[in-house]
Amino acid sequence: MPTVKTYNSKQITLALGSHAVSGMADDSFITVAALGDGITSKSGCDGEVARAIDPNRQFSVKVVLLQTSVSNAFLQAQYNADRATGDGMFPLLLKDLRGNTVLSADSAWVKKPADRGYGKETTNREWELETGPADFVEGTY
Repeated sequence: MPTVKTYNSKQITLALGSHAVSGMADDSFITVAALGDGITSKSGCDGEVARAIDPNRQFSVKVVLLQTSVSNAFLQAQYNADRATGDGMFPLLLKDLRGNTVLSADSAWVKKPADRGYGKETTNREWELETGPADFVEGTY
């Protein structure tokens, strides 16, 4: 018999060091992408196949926040500290509290600050983070 699964965006948490990120945008608010090539292969002229496993365990994490989120100030301060002294890194933990999905890294940093746009309505801020070696588990519901 089929089962019913439930996703709840309020159950996605992102901790950057001791800072709990809040004020997420109203659509896609976190995007995670592996930076390595994963497993690549080549096929020789005679059809023999050779595989290579990329040891790169880094991830890119894009976080989209509301213009009014206090997390914008936190991320900008971390970026400024990193540029000035190299001390802007923090641990990263992304967790889906309803499932088993987890991304964890001992070291992460703001790669690029968000562009700023201003208008009649509030806008979003997209931050680019990068991790050192990380562990990622795609869970189930």
